[in-house]
Amino acid sequence: MTLSTDLGAAYAAQMKGVLAQRLPPGRVLDLSHDLAPHDVGEAAFVVRAMAERFPSGSVHVVVVDPGVGGRRSPVAVACRDGSILVGPDNGVLVPLAEALGGGTAYLIEPGRVRAGPRVGTTFDGRDLFAPAAARLALGAPVAALGRRTSLLPLGSAAPRREPEGAEGSVAHVDHFGNLVTNVPTAWVPPRTRAVRARVGRYAPEVPFVTSYEAGGVGRLVALGSSFGTLELAVGRGRAADRLGVAVGAAVRFTWRGPAGGRGRRNRK
Repeated sequence: MTLSTDLGAAYAAQMKGVLAQRLPPGRVLDLSHDLAPHDVGEAAFVVRAMAERFPSGSVHVVVVDPGVGGRRSPVAVACRDGSILVGPDNGVLVPLAEALGGGTAYLIEPGRVRAGPRVGTTFDGRDLFAPAAARLALGAPVAALGRRTSLLPLGSAAPRREPEGAEGSVAHVDHFGNLVTNVPTAWVPPRTRAVRARVGRYAPEVPFVTSYEAGGVGRLVALGSSFGTLELAVGRGRAADRLGVAVGAAVRFTWRGPAGGRGRRNRK
């Protein structure tokens, strides 16, 4: 089982206490408890990358839940690869579910979980998701938790491909201050040497490189990230600070080929 939350250490520890009462030791792995608070879109982007390479049959619990106690539903998703996702139905599970082949969603009905007494309405991570996930990890079928439902979409705009570039947004600012976008690296045409990146108040033309080292220290560059999407980075610096933008900022790329010419359109 994996845990990914925006809760911080103290609240995450309470979830793990619930799981420790129900599961054998060594069954729970912490992926992150410092996801950006309340940012469902960024969490969905990062969680997909963190969790999609785990073995089939894993149970992934994701709690980034600004609507806790409100109208959003608690759900579990049985993915086609055999994995199970547990969390709020606010879009945060959607990219990972798609990466694992899609699947079938079920409501988590509290009366079927045998979770014990609930304390308030603000911590479904501890009071509902953790006990539900433990039950699933011990072999209960997902359908035992409630009726089938449909997942709500994430709601963030998809990147758009253009003849000589692409439009998208900053999906994640990583630990190093790199601006990771949602524009697929595969969209960049072969032989591209530079891109113009319009983001925030800036529209610099920057080298398109294959490594941070190739960009040099202190230089703003574009390159393919480990997420499979374009990122803007500063060698041993922070692109987020250099450009003054954050998650959600719109980005428009224009491809430049050799000697400053426009790159040939990638027709893949």
